[in-house]
Amino acid sequence: MKYVRYGFILCLMILTSCSQASGPTTSITSKPPDARETLALEPDADIFQLDGAIYQANVEWVEELELTKKERIGEILHQTQNADEFQNETANVLPVGSVIYSTNEGGAYVLVDVDGKLINYLLLTEG
Repeated sequence: MKYVRYGFILCLMILTSCSQASGPTTSITSKPPDARETLALEPDADIFQLDGAIYQANVEWVEELELTKKERIGEILHQTQNADEFQNETANVLPVGSVIYSTNEGGAYVLVDVDGKLINYLLLTEG
């Protein structure tokens, strides 16, 4: 009986020593960049905000795509150089009145019509 008791205690000690340590845990989350983050990394970036997301022009591989416009989804209503003033329909380069279109090529791209010229923009995602 004495050996059974010692064996039981030994098993408990082994099992509890193999359990995960409880303590503070760290979780890492990522989110899409906002205007402040984007312009901090690239001060000359041509960006605008629509539905809480930031879109950027002059991305070399995106400029090479032949995008086709689908439907009107917005318009630039504000222009500012101050990243803290960005809100939906705000741009730092595009003029007020520029029209934003979705594309047939998917949600990662939009087209912006500036005086009849279409400009490709890329949705900036987390990562």
